[in-house]
Amino acid sequence: AGKRVTLDKVDTFADGVAVKVVGEETFRLCQKYMDEVMLVDTDEICVAMKDIFEDTRSIMEPSGALAVAAAKNYIAAHAEDSAQPLNVVAVTSGANMNFDKLRTVADRAGSGERQEALLCSAIPEVKGSFRRFITLLSKAGVKRGPGGGRSITEFKYRCSPQGMGDRKAHVFYSVETVDHADAENLAAELCAAGLETVDLSKNELAKEHVRYLSGGAAGLPDERLFRLEFPERAGALRRFLDAVGEEYNISLFHYRGAGGLVGRVFVGISPLPESARAGFDAAIKGLGWECVDETDNMAARLFL
Repeated sequence: AGKRVTLDKVDTFADGVAVKVVGEETFRLCQKYMDEVMLVDTDEICVAMKDIFEDTRSIMEPSGALAVAAAKNYIAAHAEDSAQPLNVVAVTSGANMNFDKLRTVADRAGSGERQEALLCSAIPEVKGSFRRFITLLSKAGVKRGPGGGRSITEFKYRCSPQGMGDRKAHVFYSVETVDHADAENLAAELCAAGLETVDLSKNELAKEHVRYLSGGAAGLPDERLFRLEFPERAGALRRFLDAVGEEYNISLFHYRGAGGLVGRVFVGISPLPESARAGFDAAIKGLGWECVDETDNMAARLFL
């Protein structure tokens, strides 16, 4: 623009640089000495904060890590044009952080590196669909548990009674991927396999709100809600689905990896009348997992 421009609004995540209009002296110096401006988003700042911590064990505030995020983008944009390795210096300062913001940084760093892809897939709202969905993920190289490659870190599904049998349900899930290209390839592979999938990794609403929503009350008949604890290793989810089979309809499913030895799943089964309860309990007991009936839990009654 060649002049100072006043913005209508600014994002305050990096509050140390969140100004609507640049200062007069700052603008003069930039015009005189600056060669280029690099743009970064919130995810890239979070990745830079993570990089700094892993290298130095120091925690920077977002504004302090801004230069590192910009330097990484600069190198990515100019490395191929340079005959010699680039020597880049980033000036970092400021450690005005709190635990609430650190939680956001940890959540956003994965998707910023594209090591965690946020995906949404559509499946028929009929019995057995969830199991077949997991089978398609397995064929695409997606597994549950640590060990590199593509591993599931989060699942969210809530049955929609209005859509039973005549429309598709949407499963929201996160997958650890190798890099940016792997995340894009995964979505394409799932679509090619007949699983309608969209990548929400850069969708702000999905990252800020949708992934944390409880799903709401479905009002399903004879629904029972259970909390399961199981060894955090690959294949555990498939063992559960094989044990349950297609006899029981899964009406809710939530999993979020926490990096521990024990994984926790919250699952709903509907309908599960008392006459069928013994068979379901026997199937879970055969797995050797801890299973707690949370149907009467106040949080479940209020929100689910």
